[in-house]
Formats: sequence, C-alpha cells, structure tokens
Amino acid sequence: PYYVDMNQNLFLQASLHSSDQNLTVFVDTCVASPSSSDFRTLVYELTKSGCASDPSYALFPSPRGDVARFGFSAFSFANRFPSVFLRCELLLCRYHDFSSRCYQGCVRRVRRNADS
Repeated sequence: PYYVDMNQNLFLQASLHSSDQNLTVFVDTCVASPSSSDFRTLVYELTKSGCASDPSYALFPSPRGDVARFGFSAFSFANRFPSVFLRCELLLCRYHDFSSRCYQGCVRRVRRNADS
C-alpha cells in the first residue's frame, strides 16, 4: 500500500520490459475502485480511451517510448472506504507507427442520432 493525503498529487510510471526496442506504451484507460477485486460495481474513471475523465489527470513527458508517466490528485470514495485501487489498461504499439492507436491520443466516440 501507498499512503497519501487527500488531494495530494500522485505520480505514476508504467515501464515496458522487453528486448524489443521498437515498442511504445500508451495509457488508454484507468479506473479506480474501493475494492481490489471489483472494478464494475463502484468505479471512478480517471481516463478513458486516452481522454482525461478527471480534471486532475495529466500525462507527463517520458524519457523513452517504453515508459508512460501520468498523475492525478488523491481522492476517496465518499469517506466510506479506506482504500482506493487502480486498474489501468495500457496499449503497446510499434514505435513511430503514427497510424497506431498509441499515437492517436484522446479518441472520443461520436454519438449518432437514432434517426440517421
């Protein structure tokens, strides 16, 4: 466990350990839950499809493509739960493949009218 105060800035880093130097990592979706085994009943989205859902969520420059850095402000689930657990989905893409999902960044889905 990592103990923090409310609204303290948290900085996280995900590193890819691979002999393939032509891969890059991208933070696609991160959700928080008060339970380490249930990420469906009560969740809070930090980012979805590469788009920030929480106003404090931010991506930070990384020294290499195989490292993703991000952060957000610490929060709790209405003071009823003592812990917050994170689950993040990361994407791996070919380095410098600008048509890959990793290089598209935030992708918002466009909703269509039911009549069309």
